[in-house]
Amino acid sequence: MAEAVRPFHLGVPEEALDDLRQRLARTRWPEKETVDDLRQGAPLVAVQDLCDYWLRAYDWRRCEAMLNGFGQHMTQIDGVDIHFIHRRSPTPDALPLIITHGWPGSVIEFHKIIGPLADPAAYGGDPADAFHVVAPSIPGYGFSGKPTAAGWTTQRIAAAWAELMRRLGYRHYVAQGGDWGSAISIAMGEAAPPGLAAIHLNMVTAPPGRDQRDDMDDREKALLARARYYRDQGNGYAVQQSTRPQTLAYGLTDSPAGQAAWIFEKFFEWTDCNGDPLAVLTRDELLDNIMLYWLPATAGSSGRLYWESFRPFSDGEVRVPVAASIFPKDISPPARRWAERRFGNIVYWNELDRGGHFAAFEQPELFVNELRAALRPFR
Repeated sequence: MAEAVRPFHLGVPEEALDDLRQRLARTRWPEKETVDDLRQGAPLVAVQDLCDYWLRAYDWRRCEAMLNGFGQHMTQIDGVDIHFIHRRSPTPDALPLIITHGWPGSVIEFHKIIGPLADPAAYGGDPADAFHVVAPSIPGYGFSGKPTAAGWTTQRIAAAWAELMRRLGYRHYVAQGGDWGSAISIAMGEAAPPGLAAIHLNMVTAPPGRDQRDDMDDREKALLARARYYRDQGNGYAVQQSTRPQTLAYGLTDSPAGQAAWIFEKFFEWTDCNGDPLAVLTRDELLDNIMLYWLPATAGSSGRLYWESFRPFSDGEVRVPVAASIFPKDISPPARRWAERRFGNIVYWNELDRGGHFAAFEQPELFVNELRAALRPFR
């Protein structure tokens, strides 16, 4: 049946892991950068250290077992196979939640929050805060199918997510996201499909209006300076992926070191880590995430979402309540009054004192508490 939801058991052939190890062992490295910071990209020594660990000590089977333990499934929507984790709570009336990753992330970002969200009592929490957790992989990412024709915009993905929740039998639910997951959740809020009660964002894209630029306080000026830095110095990856993703894909699909460096760079810049991603995430966690790009060879298909949706961001009316948790080291956090221009019904806004772009990955306890507090009124 077209609407069938089927179990998905991950079992990567050993030949694929052998091939990875052989490629890593044959890496032809570039020379060292000529600066002592990140201005030229991911530092050679750090990338070599990560790849050496990948080759000599990393255990994919551990990650594979973890993903299989969450409960993975597949279903075809709009002609594309959608991979998703589905963890039902032991609390029958838990609030259904669909949570979406972005680039360069994956469902791996959620590995520390799925349990506490679904079964709070097992982690010292209140069962009244339980969620049924649905964590899909965006089309072209992870183990979801790769679209074979253009047109898979954030709006189309939002419609697929609404269909996924309907297919799972959830008639009242909330949506959450950061990065592309934020754009997809916002698109869901604009479409307001039946059953969607609210959205929660941990990345809010909301520049100031022209009339707000003349009366900024010092904090808002600093936020605007960060946005300008990202525009001028930090978004080369997005320009490339939004214009020529296919050309980039040849190198990243052929070289695991290249794929690792392309992703690792963003964890240097976008985590709250004082310049050392290993201060907040382990090598295993970083490589688990990278493997969800390397194994299914999604360098091109993941980057293509930028080609589809990076420029034509929708600024339509979000017709459901919006909750936001602002983590200080995200790419370009907004001021609340800027966000209020775009979102007319902000019901929760909290600015935290630590955490970055990969909030659930970096600060799982804070992230879980934010979702519980922000979404409690919608149960």
